[in-house]
Amino acid sequence: MLLYPIGIQDFETLRQGGFVYVDKTDLIYKLTRGHVYFLGRPRRFGKSLLVSTLKYYFLGRRDLFEGLRIMELETEWQQHPVFHFDFNRITTPADLQEYLRISLAEWEKLYPIDITPENLALRFSMVIASAHKKTGRKAVVLIDEYDKPLLDLLETGRPDDVHLLQENRELLKKFFSTFKAADEHLRFVLLTGVTKFSQISMFSGFNQPDDISMDPRFDTLCGITGEELHTVFADGIHELAVAYDMTEEAIKEELKLMYDGYHFSNRLVDIYNPFSLINCFSKNQIDSYWFRSGTPSLMVRLLANTQEEVMQYTSQWYLQRMFVDYKADKEMPLPMLFQAGYLTIKAVNNLTRSYLLDYPNREVREGMMMLLTSNYLQSRENPVSWINNMLAALQTGDTEQMRRLFTVFLAKTPYSMRPKKDQKDRELYFHYTFYLLMRLISCYTVYTEKQLSEGRADCIVETTEHVYIFEFKLDGTAGQALRQINDRGYARAFEADPRPVVLIGASFSSKTGTIEEWEAQHLADKNS
Repeated sequence: MLLYPIGIQDFETLRQGGFVYVDKTDLIYKLTRGHVYFLGRPRRFGKSLLVSTLKYYFLGRRDLFEGLRIMELETEWQQHPVFHFDFNRITTPADLQEYLRISLAEWEKLYPIDITPENLALRFSMVIASAHKKTGRKAVVLIDEYDKPLLDLLETGRPDDVHLLQENRELLKKFFSTFKAADEHLRFVLLTGVTKFSQISMFSGFNQPDDISMDPRFDTLCGITGEELHTVFADGIHELAVAYDMTEEAIKEELKLMYDGYHFSNRLVDIYNPFSLINCFSKNQIDSYWFRSGTPSLMVRLLANTQEEVMQYTSQWYLQRMFVDYKADKEMPLPMLFQAGYLTIKAVNNLTRSYLLDYPNREVREGMMMLLTSNYLQSRENPVSWINNMLAALQTGDTEQMRRLFTVFLAKTPYSMRPKKDQKDRELYFHYTFYLLMRLISCYTVYTEKQLSEGRADCIVETTEHVYIFEFKLDGTAGQALRQINDRGYARAFEADPRPVVLIGASFSSKTGTIEEWEAQHLADKNS
Protein backbone atom coordinates (compact mmCIF):
# COMPACT_ATOMS: atom_id res chain seq x y z
CA MET A 1 0.00 0.00 0.00
CA LEU A 2 1.40 3.39 -1.00
CA LEU A 3 2.02 6.00 1.68
CA TYR A 4 1.10 9.52 0.61
CA PRO A 5 2.91 12.39 2.40
CA ILE A 6 -0.07 14.49 3.49
CA GLY A 7 1.15 17.29 5.73
CA ILE A 8 4.78 16.14 5.51
CA GLN A 9 7.15 18.87 4.40
CA ASP A 10 10.37 17.53 5.88
CA PHE A 11 12.51 15.69 3.33
CA GLU A 12 14.16 13.43 5.92
CA THR A 13 10.81 12.32 7.35
CA LEU A 14 9.45 11.67 3.89
CA ARG A 15 12.41 9.61 2.74
CA GLN A 16 12.87 7.61 5.92
CA GLY A 17 9.14 6.97 6.21
CA GLY A 18 8.87 5.37 2.78
CA PHE A 19 6.38 7.91 1.44
CA VAL A 20 5.73 8.48 -2.25
CA TYR A 21 8.27 10.98 -3.58
CA VAL A 22 8.36 12.66 -6.98
CA ASP A 23 12.05 12.92 -7.87
CA LYS A 24 12.98 16.51 -8.74
CA THR A 25 16.57 16.24 -7.59
CA ASP A 26 18.09 16.70 -11.05
CA LEU A 27 16.40 20.10 -11.20
CA ILE A 28 17.47 20.83 -7.63
CA TYR A 29 21.07 20.07 -8.57
CA LYS A 30 20.80 22.48 -11.51
CA LEU A 31 19.32 25.10 -9.17
CA THR A 32 22.22 24.82 -6.74
CA ARG A 33 24.70 25.83 -9.44
CA GLY A 34 23.37 29.37 -8.99
CA HIS A 35 23.74 31.87 -6.17
CA VAL A 36 20.69 33.95 -5.09
CA TYR A 37 17.14 33.05 -6.18
CA PHE A 38 13.52 33.98 -5.59
CA LEU A 39 10.77 31.46 -6.37
CA GLY A 40 7.09 32.37 -6.25
CA ARG A 41 4.46 29.63 -6.24
CA PRO A 42 0.89 29.27 -4.88
CA ARG A 43 0.45 27.98 -1.36
CA ARG A 44 0.61 24.22 -0.82
CA PHE A 45 2.54 23.72 -4.04
CA GLY A 46 5.64 22.09 -2.58
CA LYS A 47 7.79 25.11 -1.73
CA SER A 48 8.44 23.98 1.84
CA LEU A 49 9.45 20.49 0.73
CA LEU A 50 11.78 22.05 -1.85
CA VAL A 51 13.43 24.19 0.85
CA SER A 52 13.75 21.17 3.14
CA THR A 53 15.32 19.11 0.35
CA LEU A 54 17.86 21.85 -0.30
CA LYS A 55 18.66 22.00 3.41
CA TYR A 56 19.57 18.31 3.59
CA TYR A 57 21.46 18.49 0.31
CA PHE A 58 23.67 21.32 1.58
CA LEU A 59 24.09 19.51 4.91
CA GLY A 60 25.69 16.70 2.91
CA ARG A 61 23.06 14.07 3.82
CA ARG A 62 23.89 11.76 0.95
CA ASP A 63 22.05 8.87 2.65
CA LEU A 64 18.69 10.55 2.07
CA PHE A 65 19.26 10.84 -1.68
CA GLU A 66 20.14 7.21 -2.44
CA GLY A 67 18.34 6.04 -5.57
CA LEU A 68 17.48 9.54 -6.74
CA ARG A 69 18.65 11.28 -9.92
CA ILE A 70 21.03 13.59 -8.13
CA MET A 71 23.27 10.62 -7.29
CA GLU A 72 24.35 10.56 -10.94
CA LEU A 73 25.25 14.26 -10.82
CA GLU A 74 26.73 15.04 -7.41
CA THR A 75 30.14 13.58 -6.50
CA GLU A 76 31.40 15.75 -3.63
CA TRP A 77 28.50 16.09 -1.14
CA GLN A 78 30.08 18.99 0.70
CA GLN A 79 28.61 20.01 4.03
CA HIS A 80 27.76 23.71 4.40
CA PRO A 81 26.41 25.70 7.34
CA VAL A 82 22.68 26.09 6.63
CA PHE A 83 20.43 28.85 8.00
CA HIS A 84 16.80 27.90 7.50
CA PHE A 85 13.98 30.39 8.17
CA ASP A 86 10.28 29.50 8.07
CA PHE A 87 7.99 32.53 8.23
CA ASN A 88 4.78 30.53 7.85
CA ARG A 89 3.54 31.27 11.36
CA ILE A 90 4.78 34.85 11.66
CA THR A 91 2.36 37.79 11.59
CA THR A 92 3.19 40.66 13.95
CA PRO A 93 6.48 42.58 14.21
CA ALA A 94 6.86 41.25 17.76
CA ASP A 95 6.56 37.68 16.48
CA LEU A 96 9.02 38.38 13.69
CA GLN A 97 11.62 39.94 15.97
CA GLU A 98 11.28 37.18 18.55
CA TYR A 99 11.61 34.48 15.89
CA LEU A 100 14.75 36.09 14.46
CA ARG A 101 16.31 36.54 17.91
CA ILE A 102 15.65 32.92 18.90
CA SER A 103 17.00 31.62 15.59
CA LEU A 104 20.16 33.74 15.85
CA ALA A 105 20.73 32.69 19.46
CA GLU A 106 20.62 29.02 18.46
CA TRP A 107 23.07 29.54 15.60
CA GLU A 108 25.43 31.56 17.78
CA LYS A 109 25.91 28.43 19.90
CA LEU A 110 27.32 26.75 16.80
CA TYR A 111 29.10 29.76 15.35
CA PRO A 112 30.03 32.16 18.20
CA ILE A 113 30.55 35.87 17.62
CA ASP A 114 32.60 38.25 19.77
CA ILE A 115 29.79 40.69 20.51
CA THR A 116 25.99 40.55 20.20
CA PRO A 117 24.73 43.75 18.57
CA GLU A 118 21.12 44.91 18.86
CA ASN A 119 20.88 45.26 15.10
CA LEU A 120 19.54 41.88 13.93
CA ALA A 121 20.86 42.26 10.38
CA LEU A 122 24.38 43.03 11.59
CA ARG A 123 24.16 40.17 14.06
CA PHE A 124 23.17 37.72 11.36
CA SER A 125 25.91 38.98 9.08
CA MET A 126 28.45 38.29 11.85
CA VAL A 127 27.05 34.78 12.39
CA ILE A 128 27.34 34.00 8.66
CA ALA A 129 30.95 35.17 8.65
CA SER A 130 31.67 33.11 11.78
CA ALA A 131 30.14 30.02 10.17
CA HIS A 132 32.29 30.45 7.09
CA LYS A 133 35.42 30.91 9.16
CA LYS A 134 34.72 27.96 11.46
CA THR A 135 33.73 25.41 8.79
CA GLY A 136 35.74 26.65 5.84
CA ARG A 137 32.53 26.43 3.78
CA LYS A 138 30.33 29.25 2.60
CA ALA A 139 26.89 29.49 4.18
CA VAL A 140 23.48 28.65 2.73
CA VAL A 141 20.38 30.72 3.60
CA LEU A 142 16.91 29.32 2.93
CA ILE A 143 13.84 31.46 3.66
CA ASP A 144 10.44 29.81 3.27
CA GLU A 145 7.30 31.97 2.77
CA TYR A 146 9.17 35.24 3.27
CA ASP A 147 6.02 37.25 2.44
CA LYS A 148 3.70 35.68 5.04
CA PRO A 149 4.27 38.52 7.58
CA LEU A 150 3.16 40.95 4.87
CA LEU A 151 0.23 39.16 3.26
CA ASP A 152 -1.48 38.52 6.60
CA LEU A 153 -1.70 42.27 7.25
CA LEU A 154 -2.71 43.54 3.82
CA GLU A 155 -6.19 44.98 3.26
CA THR A 156 -7.59 43.87 6.62
CA GLY A 157 -9.43 47.14 7.13
CA ARG A 158 -7.93 47.47 10.60
CA PRO A 159 -5.97 50.75 11.04
CA ASP A 160 -3.45 49.17 13.39
CA ASP A 161 -2.51 46.60 10.75
CA VAL A 162 -1.33 49.35 8.42
CA HIS A 163 1.33 50.27 10.98
CA LEU A 164 2.17 46.62 11.72
CA LEU A 165 2.59 45.98 8.00
CA GLN A 166 4.98 48.89 7.68
CA GLU A 167 7.00 47.63 10.66
CA ASN A 168 7.28 44.13 9.20
CA ARG A 169 8.24 45.59 5.85
CA GLU A 170 11.07 47.64 7.36
CA LEU A 171 12.23 44.75 9.56
CA LEU A 172 12.50 42.41 6.58
CA LYS A 173 14.12 45.02 4.38
CA LYS A 174 16.81 45.70 6.98
CA PHE A 175 17.29 42.01 7.69
CA PHE A 176 17.71 41.19 4.01
CA SER A 177 20.44 43.82 3.81
CA THR A 178 22.54 41.12 5.48
CA PHE A 179 22.98 39.33 2.19
CA LYS A 180 24.70 42.19 0.46
CA ALA A 181 27.15 42.70 3.34
CA ALA A 182 27.81 38.96 3.67
CA ASP A 183 27.92 38.08 -0.02
CA GLU A 184 31.52 36.82 0.15
CA HIS A 185 30.43 34.29 2.81
CA LEU A 186 27.36 32.98 0.95
CA ARG A 187 27.25 29.88 -1.22
CA PHE A 188 23.50 29.85 -1.98
CA VAL A 189 20.36 31.84 -1.07
CA LEU A 190 16.72 30.98 -1.84
CA LEU A 191 13.63 32.92 -0.86
CA THR A 192 10.20 31.45 -1.53
CA GLY A 193 6.77 33.01 -1.27
CA VAL A 194 3.52 33.58 -3.07
CA THR A 195 4.42 36.98 -4.50
CA LYS A 196 7.39 39.23 -5.09
CA PHE A 197 6.45 42.71 -3.92
CA SER A 198 7.53 45.22 -6.53
CA GLN A 199 6.91 48.63 -5.02
CA ILE A 200 8.37 48.32 -1.53
CA SER A 201 12.03 47.75 -2.40
CA MET A 202 12.03 44.63 -0.26
CA PHE A 203 15.14 43.29 -1.94
CA SER A 204 17.01 46.55 -2.39
CA GLY A 205 19.28 45.76 0.54
CA PHE A 206 21.15 43.00 -1.29
CA ASN A 207 22.06 41.87 -4.76
CA GLN A 208 18.82 41.45 -6.69
CA PRO A 209 17.84 37.76 -6.66
CA ASP A 210 17.30 35.84 -9.85
CA ASP A 211 13.51 35.53 -10.04
CA ILE A 212 12.83 32.04 -11.41
CA SER A 213 9.06 32.11 -10.89
CA MET A 214 8.48 32.02 -14.67
CA ASP A 215 11.83 30.61 -15.73
CA PRO A 216 11.48 27.74 -18.26
CA ARG A 217 14.48 26.02 -16.66
CA PHE A 218 12.57 25.52 -13.41
CA ASP A 219 8.88 25.61 -14.36
CA THR A 220 8.36 22.00 -13.19
CA LEU A 221 10.36 22.36 -9.97
CA CYS A 222 7.16 22.43 -7.87
CA GLY A 223 4.01 20.55 -8.80
CA ILE A 224 3.53 17.31 -10.73
CA THR A 225 3.81 16.85 -14.50
CA GLY A 226 1.62 14.51 -16.51
CA GLU A 227 4.51 12.08 -16.98
CA GLU A 228 5.19 12.04 -13.23
CA LEU A 229 1.51 11.46 -12.51
CA HIS A 230 1.24 8.50 -14.87
CA THR A 231 4.42 6.82 -13.58
CA VAL A 232 4.87 7.64 -9.89
CA PHE A 233 1.14 7.44 -9.16
CA ALA A 234 0.25 4.55 -11.47
CA ASP A 235 -1.02 2.42 -8.56
CA GLY A 236 -3.11 5.28 -7.24
CA ILE A 237 -4.70 5.78 -10.66
CA HIS A 238 -5.56 2.07 -10.81
CA GLU A 239 -7.15 2.12 -7.34
CA LEU A 240 -9.15 5.22 -8.22
CA ALA A 241 -10.38 3.64 -11.44
CA VAL A 242 -11.60 0.59 -9.51
CA ALA A 243 -13.34 2.76 -6.92
CA TYR A 244 -15.16 4.77 -9.59
CA ASP A 245 -15.78 1.80 -11.90
CA MET A 246 -14.06 3.64 -14.74
CA THR A 247 -11.17 2.86 -17.06
CA GLU A 248 -7.75 4.19 -16.11
CA GLU A 249 -7.77 6.43 -19.17
CA ALA A 250 -11.09 7.92 -18.11
CA ILE A 251 -9.73 8.53 -14.60
CA LYS A 252 -6.65 10.21 -16.04
CA GLU A 253 -8.93 12.54 -17.99
CA GLU A 254 -10.93 13.35 -14.84
CA LEU A 255 -7.75 14.10 -12.92
CA LYS A 256 -6.56 16.33 -15.74
CA LEU A 257 -9.79 18.32 -15.84
CA MET A 258 -9.88 18.67 -12.06
CA TYR A 259 -6.26 19.30 -11.04
CA ASP A 260 -4.13 20.02 -14.14
CA GLY A 261 -3.70 23.19 -16.15
CA TYR A 262 -1.11 25.25 -14.27
CA HIS A 263 1.66 26.78 -16.40
CA PHE A 264 4.67 28.55 -14.94
CA SER A 265 6.51 29.61 -18.10
CA ASN A 266 5.92 30.22 -21.79
CA ARG A 267 6.73 26.54 -22.43
CA LEU A 268 3.18 25.78 -21.19
CA VAL A 269 4.21 22.49 -19.57
CA ASP A 270 1.12 21.17 -17.80
CA ILE A 271 1.47 21.07 -14.01
CA TYR A 272 -0.94 19.31 -11.67
CA ASN A 273 -1.71 20.63 -8.21
CA PRO A 274 0.38 18.38 -5.90
CA PHE A 275 -1.71 18.97 -2.75
CA SER A 276 -4.95 17.99 -4.47
CA LEU A 277 -3.47 14.94 -6.18
CA ILE A 278 -1.91 13.54 -3.03
CA ASN A 279 -5.12 14.01 -1.07
CA CYS A 280 -7.12 12.51 -3.92
CA PHE A 281 -5.02 9.33 -3.99
CA SER A 282 -4.80 9.08 -0.21
CA LYS A 283 -8.59 9.29 0.20
CA ASN A 284 -9.28 7.52 -3.11
CA GLN A 285 -11.78 10.24 -3.97
CA ILE A 286 -11.81 13.05 -6.53
CA ASP A 287 -12.76 16.20 -4.67
CA SER A 288 -11.82 19.84 -4.17
CA TYR A 289 -8.89 19.80 -1.73
CA TRP A 290 -6.56 22.71 -2.49
CA PHE A 291 -9.20 25.38 -2.91
CA ARG A 292 -10.98 24.53 0.32
CA SER A 293 -7.78 24.45 2.33
CA GLY A 294 -5.60 26.89 0.45
CA THR A 295 -7.71 30.02 -0.06
CA PRO A 296 -5.80 32.74 1.81
CA SER A 297 -7.75 35.29 3.79
CA LEU A 298 -6.04 37.98 1.70
CA MET A 299 -7.88 36.79 -1.41
CA VAL A 300 -11.22 37.06 0.37
CA ARG A 301 -10.32 40.57 1.52
CA LEU A 302 -9.23 41.63 -1.96
CA LEU A 303 -12.46 40.37 -3.48
CA ALA A 304 -14.47 42.15 -0.81
CA ASN A 305 -12.72 45.48 -1.36
CA THR A 306 -12.19 45.61 -5.11
CA GLN A 307 -14.47 47.80 -7.18
CA GLU A 308 -13.97 45.59 -10.22
CA GLU A 309 -15.81 42.45 -11.23
CA VAL A 310 -13.18 39.77 -10.82
CA MET A 311 -14.68 37.72 -13.63
CA GLN A 312 -13.47 40.35 -16.10
CA TYR A 313 -9.90 39.14 -15.62
CA THR A 314 -10.56 35.65 -17.00
CA SER A 315 -9.94 34.72 -20.64
CA GLN A 316 -8.06 37.98 -21.26
CA TRP A 317 -4.64 38.77 -22.75
CA TYR A 318 -2.04 40.63 -20.66
CA LEU A 319 1.56 41.74 -20.83
CA GLN A 320 3.72 39.92 -18.30
CA ARG A 321 4.38 43.02 -16.18
CA MET A 322 0.63 43.35 -15.58
CA PHE A 323 0.39 40.14 -13.56
CA VAL A 324 3.93 39.54 -12.31
CA ASP A 325 4.61 42.79 -10.42
CA TYR A 326 2.38 42.85 -7.36
CA LYS A 327 1.64 46.29 -5.94
CA ALA A 328 -0.78 45.27 -3.18
CA ASP A 329 -3.52 47.16 -5.01
CA LYS A 330 -7.08 46.21 -4.18
CA GLU A 331 -8.25 48.02 -7.31
CA MET A 332 -6.19 45.68 -9.47
CA PRO A 333 -6.12 42.20 -7.90
CA LEU A 334 -4.93 40.52 -11.12
CA PRO A 335 -1.31 39.90 -9.96
CA MET A 336 -2.48 38.21 -6.76
CA LEU A 337 -5.07 36.15 -8.63
CA PHE A 338 -2.26 34.87 -10.85
CA GLN A 339 0.46 34.42 -8.24
CA ALA A 340 -1.85 32.77 -5.73
CA GLY A 341 -2.85 30.17 -8.35
CA TYR A 342 -6.42 31.24 -9.15
CA LEU A 343 -5.46 32.20 -12.69
CA THR A 344 -2.72 30.72 -14.86
CA ILE A 345 -1.25 31.08 -18.35
CA LYS A 346 -3.32 29.34 -21.00
CA ALA A 347 -1.67 30.62 -24.18
CA VAL A 348 1.26 32.78 -25.27
CA ASN A 349 1.51 35.22 -28.17
CA ASN A 350 5.24 35.53 -28.81
CA LEU A 351 4.71 38.28 -31.37
CA THR A 352 3.05 40.65 -28.88
CA ARG A 353 4.69 39.06 -25.79
CA SER A 354 1.27 38.72 -24.25
CA TYR A 355 -0.32 35.96 -22.18
CA LEU A 356 -3.85 34.60 -22.00
CA LEU A 357 -4.92 34.07 -18.38
CA ASP A 358 -7.79 31.91 -17.17
CA TYR A 359 -8.72 29.45 -14.44
CA PRO A 360 -6.30 26.49 -14.42
CA ASN A 361 -8.85 23.74 -13.90
CA ARG A 362 -12.30 22.71 -12.69
CA GLU A 363 -11.35 22.71 -9.00
CA VAL A 364 -10.32 26.35 -9.09
CA ARG A 365 -13.13 27.48 -11.39
CA GLU A 366 -15.83 25.90 -9.24
CA GLY A 367 -14.18 27.12 -6.04
CA MET A 368 -13.90 30.66 -7.35
CA MET A 369 -17.53 30.65 -8.44
CA MET A 370 -18.59 29.56 -4.95
CA LEU A 371 -16.32 32.13 -3.31
CA LEU A 372 -17.45 34.95 -5.57
CA THR A 373 -21.10 34.09 -5.09
CA SER A 374 -20.76 34.01 -1.31
CA ASN A 375 -18.67 37.17 -1.25
CA TYR A 376 -20.48 39.18 -3.90
CA LEU A 377 -24.09 38.26 -3.20
CA GLN A 378 -23.93 37.21 0.48
CA SER A 379 -27.17 35.33 0.04
CA ARG A 380 -28.54 33.38 2.98
CA GLU A 381 -29.46 30.56 0.61
CA ASN A 382 -27.32 27.39 0.85
CA PRO A 383 -25.43 27.46 -2.51
CA VAL A 384 -24.78 23.70 -2.57
CA SER A 385 -28.44 22.87 -2.08
CA TRP A 386 -29.38 25.51 -4.64
CA ILE A 387 -26.98 24.08 -7.22
CA ASN A 388 -28.29 20.53 -6.83
CA ASN A 389 -31.92 21.65 -7.12
CA MET A 390 -31.16 23.84 -10.14
CA LEU A 391 -29.29 21.01 -11.87
CA ALA A 392 -32.32 18.75 -11.43
CA ALA A 393 -34.65 21.44 -12.79
CA LEU A 394 -32.47 22.05 -15.84
CA GLN A 395 -32.16 18.35 -16.58
CA THR A 396 -35.91 17.70 -16.36
CA GLY A 397 -37.01 20.92 -18.05
CA ASP A 398 -38.90 22.19 -15.00
CA THR A 399 -38.94 25.91 -15.80
CA GLU A 400 -41.30 26.74 -12.94
CA GLN A 401 -38.84 25.25 -10.46
CA MET A 402 -36.06 27.29 -12.09
CA ARG A 403 -38.12 30.46 -11.59
CA ARG A 404 -38.73 29.62 -7.95
CA LEU A 405 -35.06 28.85 -7.30
CA PHE A 406 -33.82 32.10 -8.87
CA THR A 407 -36.47 34.10 -7.03
CA VAL A 408 -35.68 32.59 -3.63
CA PHE A 409 -31.91 32.98 -4.00
CA LEU A 410 -32.15 36.62 -5.01
CA ALA A 411 -34.74 37.37 -2.34
CA LYS A 412 -32.25 36.17 0.29
CA THR A 413 -29.56 38.56 -0.96
CA PRO A 414 -29.19 41.55 1.40
CA TYR A 415 -30.65 44.83 0.15
CA SER A 416 -27.34 46.55 0.98
CA MET A 417 -25.54 44.51 -1.69
CA ARG A 418 -27.58 45.99 -4.55
CA PRO A 419 -26.21 49.16 -6.22
CA LYS A 420 -28.46 52.19 -6.07
CA LYS A 421 -26.49 54.75 -8.12
CA ASP A 422 -27.87 54.57 -11.62
CA GLN A 423 -29.52 52.32 -14.16
CA LYS A 424 -26.25 51.14 -15.67
CA ASP A 425 -24.86 49.97 -12.31
CA ARG A 426 -28.09 48.18 -11.50
CA GLU A 427 -28.08 46.43 -14.87
CA LEU A 428 -24.45 45.36 -14.42
CA TYR A 429 -25.25 44.02 -10.95
CA PHE A 430 -28.11 41.81 -12.12
CA HIS A 431 -26.20 40.64 -15.18
CA TYR A 432 -23.19 39.72 -13.02
CA THR A 433 -25.45 38.07 -10.45
CA PHE A 434 -27.02 35.84 -13.05
CA TYR A 435 -23.62 35.08 -14.55
CA LEU A 436 -22.29 33.90 -11.18
CA LEU A 437 -25.33 31.76 -10.51
CA MET A 438 -25.15 30.07 -13.90
CA ARG A 439 -21.40 29.53 -13.69
CA LEU A 440 -21.97 27.67 -10.41
CA ILE A 441 -23.65 25.02 -12.56
CA SER A 442 -20.33 24.17 -14.14
CA CYS A 443 -21.12 20.61 -15.21
CA TYR A 444 -23.18 22.07 -18.06
CA THR A 445 -22.07 24.28 -20.95
CA VAL A 446 -22.92 27.87 -20.07
CA TYR A 447 -22.46 30.87 -22.39
CA THR A 448 -23.10 34.43 -21.29
CA GLU A 449 -23.39 37.28 -23.77
CA LYS A 450 -23.27 34.63 -26.50
CA GLN A 451 -22.60 36.25 -29.89
CA LEU A 452 -25.17 35.07 -32.45
CA SER A 453 -25.87 36.21 -36.01
CA GLU A 454 -28.33 38.94 -34.99
CA GLY A 455 -27.14 39.94 -31.54
CA ARG A 456 -26.01 38.68 -28.15
CA ALA A 457 -28.12 36.34 -26.03
CA ASP A 458 -27.83 37.05 -22.30
CA CYS A 459 -27.24 33.38 -21.51
CA ILE A 460 -27.41 29.97 -23.17
CA VAL A 461 -27.24 26.77 -21.13
CA GLU A 462 -26.82 23.39 -22.84
CA THR A 463 -27.58 20.20 -20.92
CA THR A 464 -27.67 16.67 -22.27
CA GLU A 465 -31.48 16.90 -22.55
CA HIS A 466 -32.27 20.58 -23.28
CA VAL A 467 -31.00 23.88 -24.64
CA TYR A 468 -32.07 26.98 -22.68
CA ILE A 469 -31.89 30.52 -24.09
CA PHE A 470 -32.30 33.25 -21.47
CA GLU A 471 -32.95 36.95 -21.94
CA PHE A 472 -33.36 39.34 -18.99
CA LYS A 473 -34.77 42.83 -18.60
CA LEU A 474 -34.28 45.13 -15.65
CA ASP A 475 -37.57 46.79 -14.67
CA GLY A 476 -39.07 45.63 -17.95
CA THR A 477 -41.33 42.69 -18.73
CA ALA A 478 -40.78 39.02 -19.39
CA GLY A 479 -42.75 39.44 -22.61
CA GLN A 480 -40.29 42.02 -23.89
CA ALA A 481 -37.38 39.67 -23.13
CA LEU A 482 -39.08 36.75 -24.88
CA ARG A 483 -39.91 38.85 -27.95
CA GLN A 484 -36.26 39.86 -28.23
CA ILE A 485 -35.21 36.20 -28.37
CA ASN A 486 -37.73 35.54 -31.15
CA ASP A 487 -37.29 38.78 -33.09
CA ARG A 488 -33.51 38.43 -33.22
CA GLY A 489 -33.56 34.72 -34.00
CA TYR A 490 -31.39 33.58 -31.11
CA ALA A 491 -32.79 30.05 -31.43
CA ARG A 492 -31.98 29.58 -35.15
CA ALA A 493 -28.56 28.15 -34.35
CA PHE A 494 -30.33 25.22 -32.66
CA GLU A 495 -33.04 24.44 -35.23
CA ALA A 496 -31.27 21.22 -36.25
CA ASP A 497 -30.46 20.27 -32.66
CA PRO A 498 -32.42 17.17 -31.54
CA ARG A 499 -32.72 18.53 -28.01
CA PRO A 500 -35.79 20.57 -27.04
CA VAL A 501 -35.01 24.30 -27.07
CA VAL A 502 -36.57 26.37 -24.29
CA LEU A 503 -36.80 30.15 -24.51
CA ILE A 504 -37.00 32.00 -21.18
CA GLY A 505 -37.71 35.68 -20.74
CA ALA A 506 -37.47 37.19 -17.29
CA SER A 507 -37.49 40.60 -15.69
CA PHE A 508 -35.56 41.72 -12.61
CA SER A 509 -36.98 44.34 -10.30
CA SER A 510 -34.45 46.88 -9.00
CA LYS A 511 -36.96 47.63 -6.22
CA THR A 512 -37.38 44.11 -4.83
CA GLY A 513 -34.00 42.78 -6.02
CA THR A 514 -35.48 39.58 -7.40
CA ILE A 515 -37.39 38.21 -10.41
CA GLU A 516 -40.63 40.04 -11.14
CA GLU A 517 -41.89 38.19 -14.22
CA TRP A 518 -40.95 34.91 -15.91
CA GLU A 519 -42.18 33.36 -19.17
CA ALA A 520 -40.99 30.13 -20.76
CA GLN A 521 -41.65 28.93 -24.31
CA HIS A 522 -40.61 25.70 -26.01
CA LEU A 523 -39.31 26.19 -29.53
CA ALA A 524 -41.86 23.66 -30.80
CA ASP A 525 -44.64 25.81 -29.33
CA LYS A 526 -43.78 28.92 -31.39
CA ASN A 527 -46.31 28.26 -34.14
CA SER A 528 -48.91 26.52 -32.03
